[in-house]
Amino acid sequence: MTVLAAGVSTTHATAEGEFERELDLVRETARRCHRTGRTVVLFSTASSAMYGTTEAPASEDTVALSASRYGRHKRRVEEVVGESGAHWLVLRPSHLMGAGQRAHQLLPSLVGQIRSGRVRVHRGAHRDLLDVMDLVAVLDGLLTADVRDEIVNVASGTPCAAEDIVRGIERRLGRTAVHETADGVRQRTLVSVDKLRKLLPEASVAERLGGEGHLDRLLDRYVSCY
Repeated sequence: MTVLAAGVSTTHATAEGEFERELDLVRETARRCHRTGRTVVLFSTASSAMYGTTEAPASEDTVALSASRYGRHKRRVEEVVGESGAHWLVLRPSHLMGAGQRAHQLLPSLVGQIRSGRVRVHRGAHRDLLDVMDLVAVLDGLLTADVRDEIVNVASGTPCAAEDIVRGIERRLGRTAVHETADGVRQRTLVSVDKLRKLLPEASVAERLGGEGHLDRLLDRYVSCY
């Protein structure tokens, strides 16, 4: 297996050069895997950039007409892998949480803002949060089961309101920041994990994604990292 964990990492990216560099990397890696008989594993996205705001759970074959430039790019990257002739596996993770994330990513950004005494909260915004350790466990399970030539959502299936995430961080830091509420388009992406559960019917990791206490478990584990 060759796992591609490189490329454009922010949904706000707009520079064409960033997208082209990722496409070049994916094309070359997929060609090499085709020549050597390896399976190429690609990380895409299950964020709103891919599916938009949804009322029903978005499955892997959902086509969102409102997908962003980033979302359209990720679909193109998936197509490049699928057309390469190599065996492949595409994982679409939601918003990852873990230690060592970059300052612009959700958790370190919110923790930094709250520590500064002022935090910006977008009204109606939701995020489907996924523990990076669960992503690794899912990947291990799928590769062990020899799942190939499939696109699989990897998400909690439980979108969390931005206000709840901020309040949870505040409780763990023992401080309350001034909330600057920004209006915008209500954003809530509900992601289907039915396919994942079918592919890993015996795997406990698929069963522990999301559900009651999901946000608290993540914040307990990772707020102290920042």
